[in-house]
Amino acid sequence: MFSKPSKPATTASSASSSGRAEAMDAPRKAIACSLIAENVSLEGDLVSDGDVQLDGAVRGDLKLNHLTIGETGQVDGLITAETVEVRGRVTGAITAKTVRLYATARVDGDITHLQIAIDAGAHFAGRSIKLVQAVPEQLSLVDVAAE
Repeated sequence: MFSKPSKPATTASSASSSGRAEAMDAPRKAIACSLIAENVSLEGDLVSDGDVQLDGAVRGDLKLNHLTIGETGQVDGLITAETVEVRGRVTGAITAKTVRLYATARVDGDITHLQIAIDAGAHFAGRSIKLVQAVPEQLSLVDVAAE
């Protein structure tokens, strides 16, 4: 009932002889989480469609899928992501569907979000702004009939 559909077995020789075309047709593999360690400091913008664990410092804008800022992590810039979890420091605005500030978090800047959770003890100085999702335009029959 819950089993995955079976895939045809490939041999090492057929996989190597098929070349790049087969690799491009294959479904995209999950991207490993990137780690910016505590002893790393970056200046400049960071863009990734994967997940990033930040324990170091970044001075610049970040555009990511999922960002986790550890207790030693620091960001000085704008953050745009699907989800953001903050245990460290952020100086700048955050825009994300889901934002979670843990007790050790310190955020100085506005947060634009669909969902937000702020633990007791977290420091947040800024505005909480509800993210507005685009509403599809409805066709108006009155305008069409008037033409």
